[in-house]
Amino acid sequence: MTDEPKTSEPMADPAVSVVGPGDGETILLGSTRMRVLEDGSNTGHRLGLAESVLAPHTPGPPQHRHAQHDEGFYIISGTVRFTVGDNDHDATAGTFVMVPPGAPHTFANMTDQPAVMLSIFTPDLYVQYFRDLQEMFASGQALTPEASIRTMSRYATEPAVDFA
Repeated sequence: MTDEPKTSEPMADPAVSVVGPGDGETILLGSTRMRVLEDGSNTGHRLGLAESVLAPHTPGPPQHRHAQHDEGFYIISGTVRFTVGDNDHDATAGTFVMVPPGAPHTFANMTDQPAVMLSIFTPDLYVQYFRDLQEMFASGQALTPEASIRTMSRYATEPAVDFA
């Protein structure tokens, strides 16, 4: 008698997604260029991933909280200032910042140099938020804090008014 597992049919290999250096969906948000590396379509919507280049002196969104997704940031180059509640953290290359649901946060590039970061969204919910912002830009709408907050609200995100 063997202890080998019994299977009725061989398992199909899952599809592998490869996004090359010049590939991926590009989203332009004012002075920030985002390249979507995974929008959730290859991960059953469990994970979204994007590379963002923040131009010098790029302000971030209003401080906010996500109710339904985690958001992680890995700094590839430059310095990104993360504001979490009343505390500022200047994250340099090699730093990872993990923001769980409910934590107030925002980020900005306060320096004279571009900053590049990788953003991780679990689940992928927030990728569509950035697409919506790009549509606002394309239609000529100003990306005011109020417009950003209205758009955030469609993705289980609200302003952290206690830290405004």
